[in-house]
Amino acid sequence: MSAKPIFAVGRRKTSIARVKLTPGSGNIVINDRKPEDFFSVDRLSRSALRGLQITSTGEKFDLKIRVTGGGIAGQAGAIRLGVARAIQKQNVDLRSSLKKAGLLTRDSRMVERKKYGLHKARRGTQFSKR
Repeated sequence: MSAKPIFAVGRRKTSIARVKLTPGSGNIVINDRKPEDFFSVDRLSRSALRGLQITSTGEKFDLKIRVTGGGIAGQAGAIRLGVARAIQKQNVDLRSSLKKAGLLTRDSRMVERKKYGLHKARRGTQFSKR
């Protein structure tokens, strides 16, 4: 195990997460807060840190995560990808289990842009008979 930190980036919608993985005792900090305080919904915190649970490396590493942009669900997705990429960089043998769980795939879905003459991307104006 190397003593120098491993850096990885995860993106989802308009969120960007920068992950720093160092050998340690399982201390996780997201934007200077604990995961329970950062995520108001328990499901999102479990989803974001799923890579640690699948590879059983939660107690071996410390994570320092900076996440910006988007909403809470997009940020959770960005953290999830960043953590998975960092674990894979640390140990290539864990790639197969992360790939099987779908954690290394970048979700490319973005919000469709608004078109002129419409209320939203596809929503037109309401029809008025009179």
